[in-house]
Amino acid sequence: MKNNFKSLASILPVILFSILAFIACSNDSNDDDTQGDEDTVTELHAAFAAFNEDATTIFIDGSNVVIETTGLPNHETVYWGVGNNLYREEPDVQTTPSIISSNNNAATITVDAIPNLTGSTVATQLGTVGIAVSGSAIFNDQEGGGPLDQAAVSLDWTGAHIGPGVYHYHLEPKAFTDDDENLVGILLDGVFLYGRKCSATGTYPTDLDASGGHTTTTQYTDGEEEYHYHIINEIYSTTGSYLAFAGPYQGY
Repeated sequence: MKNNFKSLASILPVILFSILAFIACSNDSNDDDTQGDEDTVTELHAAFAAFNEDATTIFIDGSNVVIETTGLPNHETVYWGVGNNLYREEPDVQTTPSIISSNNNAATITVDAIPNLTGSTVATQLGTVGIAVSGSAIFNDQEGGGPLDQAAVSLDWTGAHIGPGVYHYHLEPKAFTDDDENLVGILLDGVFLYGRKCSATGTYPTDLDASGGHTTTTQYTDGEEEYHYHIINEIYSTTGSYLAFAGPYQGY
Protein backbone atom coordinates (compact mmCIF):
# COMPACT_ATOMS: atom_id res chain seq x y z
CA MET A 1 0.00 0.00 0.00
CA LYS A 2 2.84 2.39 0.89
CA ASN A 3 4.43 1.73 -2.48
CA ASN A 4 1.10 2.60 -4.17
CA PHE A 5 0.96 5.94 -2.35
CA LYS A 6 4.54 6.66 -3.32
CA SER A 7 3.77 5.94 -6.97
CA LEU A 8 0.71 8.19 -6.90
CA ALA A 9 2.67 10.97 -5.22
CA SER A 10 5.35 10.76 -7.86
CA ILE A 11 2.99 11.08 -10.85
CA LEU A 12 0.51 13.59 -9.34
CA PRO A 13 2.67 16.64 -10.14
CA VAL A 14 2.94 15.46 -13.75
CA ILE A 15 -0.84 15.16 -14.02
CA LEU A 16 -1.40 18.61 -12.51
CA PHE A 17 1.18 20.15 -14.83
CA SER A 18 -0.51 18.61 -17.87
CA ILE A 19 -3.91 19.93 -16.80
CA LEU A 20 -2.56 23.46 -16.25
CA ALA A 21 -0.74 23.39 -19.58
CA PHE A 22 -3.95 22.33 -21.36
CA ILE A 23 -5.90 25.17 -19.74
CA ALA A 24 -3.20 27.69 -20.68
CA CYS A 25 -3.16 26.52 -24.27
CA SER A 26 -6.95 26.74 -24.41
CA ASN A 27 -6.84 30.33 -23.14
CA ASP A 28 -4.17 31.24 -25.68
CA SER A 29 -6.30 29.75 -28.42
CA ASN A 30 -9.31 31.76 -27.31
CA ASP A 31 -7.21 34.93 -27.19
CA ASP A 32 -5.97 34.28 -30.71
CA ASP A 33 -9.51 33.72 -31.93
CA THR A 34 -10.66 36.94 -30.29
CA GLN A 35 -7.75 38.88 -31.79
CA GLY A 36 -8.51 37.40 -35.17
CA ASP A 37 -12.13 38.52 -34.89
CA GLU A 38 -10.97 42.04 -34.02
CA ASP A 39 -8.59 42.18 -36.99
CA THR A 40 -11.09 40.89 -39.53
CA VAL A 41 -13.42 43.51 -40.99
CA THR A 42 -16.49 42.28 -42.82
CA GLU A 43 -18.06 45.51 -44.06
CA LEU A 44 -16.64 48.53 -45.85
CA HIS A 45 -16.83 51.88 -44.09
CA ALA A 46 -19.90 53.83 -45.23
CA ALA A 47 -17.69 56.67 -46.51
CA PHE A 48 -16.46 54.51 -49.39
CA ALA A 49 -19.89 54.88 -50.99
CA ALA A 50 -18.87 58.44 -51.92
CA PHE A 51 -16.02 57.27 -54.18
CA ASN A 52 -16.33 57.41 -57.96
CA GLU A 53 -17.48 53.91 -58.94
CA ASP A 54 -16.37 54.39 -62.54
CA ALA A 55 -12.77 54.90 -61.42
CA THR A 56 -12.41 52.84 -58.26
CA THR A 57 -12.84 49.26 -57.12
CA ILE A 58 -12.76 48.95 -53.33
CA PHE A 59 -12.83 45.72 -51.34
CA ILE A 60 -11.89 44.19 -48.00
CA ASP A 61 -8.90 41.89 -47.71
CA GLY A 62 -8.71 40.58 -44.13
CA SER A 63 -7.89 43.55 -41.91
CA ASN A 64 -7.12 45.77 -44.92
CA VAL A 65 -9.02 47.72 -47.53
CA VAL A 66 -7.72 47.59 -51.10
CA ILE A 67 -8.44 50.50 -53.43
CA GLU A 68 -7.82 49.98 -57.11
CA THR A 69 -8.21 53.11 -59.22
CA THR A 70 -7.83 54.18 -62.82
CA GLY A 71 -6.74 57.56 -61.47
CA LEU A 72 -9.05 59.30 -63.95
CA PRO A 73 -11.18 62.05 -62.39
CA ASN A 74 -14.88 62.49 -63.12
CA HIS A 75 -14.75 66.27 -63.40
CA GLU A 76 -13.63 68.93 -65.84
CA THR A 77 -10.04 70.13 -66.14
CA VAL A 78 -7.76 71.58 -68.79
CA TYR A 79 -5.64 68.46 -68.34
CA TRP A 80 -8.15 66.25 -70.13
CA GLY A 81 -6.99 67.84 -73.37
CA VAL A 82 -8.91 69.48 -76.22
CA GLY A 83 -11.56 67.21 -77.67
CA ASN A 84 -12.40 65.36 -74.47
CA ASN A 85 -15.94 65.82 -73.12
CA LEU A 86 -14.48 66.89 -69.76
CA TYR A 87 -11.99 69.37 -71.22
CA ARG A 88 -12.22 72.80 -69.59
CA GLU A 89 -10.46 75.77 -71.10
CA GLU A 90 -8.23 77.45 -68.50
CA PRO A 91 -6.10 80.08 -70.25
CA ASP A 92 -4.42 81.26 -67.03
CA VAL A 93 -3.03 77.80 -66.20
CA GLN A 94 0.54 77.23 -67.36
CA THR A 95 -0.08 73.59 -68.12
CA THR A 96 2.49 70.88 -67.87
CA PRO A 97 3.15 69.28 -71.28
CA SER A 98 0.99 66.19 -70.68
CA ILE A 99 -2.71 65.38 -70.71
CA ILE A 100 -4.50 62.87 -68.51
CA SER A 101 -5.14 60.28 -71.19
CA SER A 102 -1.43 60.05 -72.02
CA ASN A 103 -0.35 59.17 -68.49
CA ASN A 104 -0.34 56.00 -66.45
CA ASN A 105 -2.71 57.13 -63.71
CA ALA A 106 -3.76 53.67 -62.49
CA ALA A 107 -2.76 52.74 -58.96
CA THR A 108 -3.56 50.32 -56.14
CA ILE A 109 -3.19 51.19 -52.47
CA THR A 110 -3.82 49.05 -49.40
CA VAL A 111 -4.76 50.68 -46.10
CA ASP A 112 -5.72 49.49 -42.64
CA ALA A 113 -9.48 49.04 -42.36
CA ILE A 114 -9.11 50.28 -38.77
CA PRO A 115 -6.27 52.84 -38.60
CA ASN A 116 -3.65 52.33 -35.91
CA LEU A 117 -3.69 55.56 -33.93
CA THR A 118 -1.44 54.30 -31.13
CA GLY A 119 1.94 54.57 -32.86
CA SER A 120 4.23 57.41 -33.82
CA THR A 121 3.34 60.05 -36.38
CA VAL A 122 4.95 59.55 -39.80
CA ALA A 123 5.93 62.25 -42.29
CA THR A 124 4.49 62.18 -45.80
CA GLN A 125 6.74 61.50 -48.78
CA LEU A 126 6.76 62.65 -52.40
CA GLY A 127 4.15 61.01 -54.58
CA THR A 128 0.71 59.69 -53.70
CA VAL A 129 -0.35 60.28 -50.10
CA GLY A 130 -3.98 59.30 -50.67
CA ILE A 131 -6.79 58.68 -53.13
CA ALA A 132 -9.56 61.26 -53.62
CA VAL A 133 -13.23 60.42 -54.06
CA SER A 134 -12.83 61.29 -57.75
CA GLY A 135 -10.36 58.42 -58.13
CA SER A 136 -7.30 60.64 -58.63
CA ALA A 137 -4.28 60.91 -56.35
CA ILE A 138 -3.68 63.34 -53.50
CA PHE A 139 -0.14 64.75 -53.07
CA ASN A 140 1.39 66.73 -50.20
CA ASP A 141 2.91 70.24 -50.20
CA GLN A 142 5.99 69.35 -52.24
CA GLU A 143 6.50 69.13 -55.99
CA GLY A 144 9.65 67.76 -57.57
CA GLY A 145 11.57 68.02 -54.31
CA GLY A 146 10.73 71.69 -53.80
CA PRO A 147 7.95 73.82 -52.31
CA LEU A 148 4.62 73.64 -54.09
CA ASP A 149 4.41 77.39 -54.69
CA GLN A 150 7.11 77.03 -57.37
CA ALA A 151 4.69 74.88 -59.39
CA ALA A 152 1.43 76.63 -58.42
CA VAL A 153 1.04 78.29 -61.83
CA SER A 154 0.37 74.86 -63.35
CA LEU A 155 -2.50 73.99 -61.00
CA ASP A 156 -5.95 73.90 -62.55
CA TRP A 157 -9.18 75.31 -61.13
CA THR A 158 -9.49 72.43 -58.67
CA GLY A 159 -5.92 72.55 -57.33
CA ALA A 160 -4.46 69.75 -59.45
CA HIS A 161 -2.02 69.15 -62.29
CA ILE A 162 0.05 66.43 -63.91
CA GLY A 163 3.58 65.63 -62.84
CA PRO A 164 5.30 63.44 -62.22
CA GLY A 165 3.30 61.03 -64.31
CA VAL A 166 -0.18 61.24 -62.79
CA TYR A 167 -2.98 63.75 -62.35
CA HIS A 168 -3.12 64.72 -58.67
CA TYR A 169 -4.45 67.29 -56.21
CA HIS A 170 -2.31 69.50 -54.00
CA LEU A 171 -4.95 72.00 -52.94
CA GLU A 172 -8.60 71.89 -51.85
CA PRO A 173 -10.26 70.00 -54.74
CA LYS A 174 -13.07 72.44 -55.49
CA ALA A 175 -14.61 70.02 -57.96
CA PHE A 176 -16.06 68.13 -54.99
CA THR A 177 -15.33 70.12 -51.82
CA ASP A 178 -15.46 73.91 -51.69
CA ASP A 179 -15.59 75.42 -48.22
CA ASP A 180 -17.78 72.59 -46.93
CA GLU A 181 -17.74 69.29 -44.99
CA ASN A 182 -17.66 66.95 -48.00
CA LEU A 183 -15.43 63.90 -48.07
CA VAL A 184 -12.16 64.49 -49.94
CA GLY A 185 -10.71 60.98 -49.87
CA ILE A 186 -8.67 58.52 -47.84
CA LEU A 187 -4.97 58.75 -47.00
CA LEU A 188 -2.37 55.99 -46.93
CA ASP A 189 -2.78 55.50 -43.18
CA GLY A 190 -6.45 54.62 -43.59
CA VAL A 191 -7.75 57.91 -42.18
CA PHE A 192 -10.41 59.82 -44.14
CA LEU A 193 -9.88 63.43 -45.20
CA TYR A 194 -12.76 65.93 -45.25
CA GLY A 195 -13.24 69.52 -46.37
CA ARG A 196 -12.61 72.61 -44.27
CA LYS A 197 -15.84 72.38 -42.28
CA CYS A 198 -16.94 69.77 -39.74
CA SER A 199 -20.28 68.04 -40.28
CA ALA A 200 -20.73 67.68 -36.51
CA THR A 201 -20.89 71.47 -36.05
CA GLY A 202 -21.28 72.93 -39.53
CA THR A 203 -18.36 75.25 -38.85
CA TYR A 204 -14.58 75.27 -39.14
CA PRO A 205 -13.14 73.02 -36.42
CA THR A 206 -10.94 74.73 -33.84
CA ASP A 207 -9.49 71.62 -32.15
CA LEU A 208 -7.39 70.17 -34.99
CA ASP A 209 -4.02 68.60 -34.22
CA ALA A 210 -0.81 69.16 -36.19
CA SER A 211 -2.11 66.94 -39.01
CA GLY A 212 -5.47 68.67 -39.27
CA GLY A 213 -7.22 65.86 -37.46
CA HIS A 214 -9.68 65.48 -34.60
CA THR A 215 -12.30 63.05 -33.28
CA THR A 216 -15.98 63.79 -33.86
CA THR A 217 -18.94 62.28 -35.65
CA THR A 218 -19.10 62.59 -39.43
CA GLN A 219 -21.90 62.21 -41.95
CA TYR A 220 -20.78 58.58 -42.44
CA THR A 221 -20.40 57.34 -38.86
CA ASP A 222 -24.04 57.05 -37.75
CA GLY A 223 -23.52 59.04 -34.56
CA GLU A 224 -20.22 57.40 -33.58
CA GLU A 225 -17.12 59.54 -33.09
CA GLU A 226 -14.15 58.79 -35.33
CA TYR A 227 -10.72 60.30 -35.88
CA HIS A 228 -10.43 62.00 -39.28
CA TYR A 229 -8.57 64.81 -41.05
CA HIS A 230 -9.79 68.12 -42.41
CA ILE A 231 -8.29 70.48 -44.94
CA ILE A 232 -6.85 73.15 -42.65
CA ASN A 233 -8.61 76.49 -43.09
CA GLU A 234 -5.49 78.54 -43.79
CA ILE A 235 -4.42 79.93 -47.17
CA TYR A 236 -1.31 78.05 -48.28
CA SER A 237 1.68 80.17 -49.29
CA THR A 238 1.08 82.16 -52.49
CA THR A 239 -1.48 79.76 -53.97
CA GLY A 240 -4.58 81.63 -52.83
CA SER A 241 -6.13 78.31 -51.78
CA TYR A 242 -5.93 75.64 -49.10
CA LEU A 243 -3.49 72.75 -48.96
CA ALA A 244 -5.14 69.33 -49.14
CA PHE A 245 -2.78 67.53 -46.75
CA ALA A 246 0.82 68.02 -45.64
CA GLY A 247 0.97 65.49 -42.82
CA PRO A 248 2.25 63.97 -40.73
CA TYR A 249 0.12 60.82 -40.83
CA GLN A 250 -1.42 59.87 -37.49
CA GLY A 251 -2.66 56.37 -38.42
CA TYR A 252 0.55 54.38 -38.88
